[in-house]
Amino acid sequence: MTRARIQLAPGHVLRTSPYRDTSLLVEAWTYDHGRIGLVARGTRGAKSRTRALLQPFQPLLISWNEQGDLGALTGVEADGFPVSLSGEAIFSGWYLNELLLRLLQRHDPHPALYAEYVSALARLPSLLEPALRIFEKNLLSELGYGLQLPDDLDADAAYHYDAEQGPIVCDAEAVGAFSGASLIALRDEAFEAADGSRRAFNDARRLLRLSLKPLLGDRELEASRLLRALRARAS
Repeated sequence: MTRARIQLAPGHVLRTSPYRDTSLLVEAWTYDHGRIGLVARGTRGAKSRTRALLQPFQPLLISWNEQGDLGALTGVEADGFPVSLSGEAIFSGWYLNELLLRLLQRHDPHPALYAEYVSALARLPSLLEPALRIFEKNLLSELGYGLQLPDDLDADAAYHYDAEQGPIVCDAEAVGAFSGASLIALRDEAFEAADGSRRAFNDARRLLRLSLKPLLGDRELEASRLLRALRARAS
């Protein structure tokens, strides 16, 4: 079997886990090669320079030998400074990584979505809510399940959202109604322009979760569970 050698591919680590006695299994996402699984041999030691680099939210240049589903890591370099996340933003970053791990197939490149991911990470410290909602929206589009948000939405109307037909005008007091202004803000990725941005964020979060649920199934994302537990302890 031919073994491809990939050199200095831009990427990010999504998750690492122990592999055998001294190695790590690295799930990474790269601009040109999509999501990949790599064995990082001999990197479990606490003083390993490679292990120190294989952290989420750190832009990297990754080299590996590719053969079958799992490749062998041959080198890694920092490609800039890591995004500094604290508090709930850390859980939000883990959430983005989990979405990619659950919904993207290995070796299926999505360069436009990769650029969106880098942008979302950069925005999390100061614009957490818009960063998450915009990334979720673009993720759905990349997977072929994009929201139907037509140009003729009325900001003053209320809508029910149907997965097949898109927004359908309904009574503003109807259970589960979305405001037209909220749907426009999500469509245009311009939440600051919405009248009452809290409503816009709440509507966007609810619609996107409804749209992602059939793809994610019933198993809860670990980042969501941990964040809920943290909030419960703090209350």
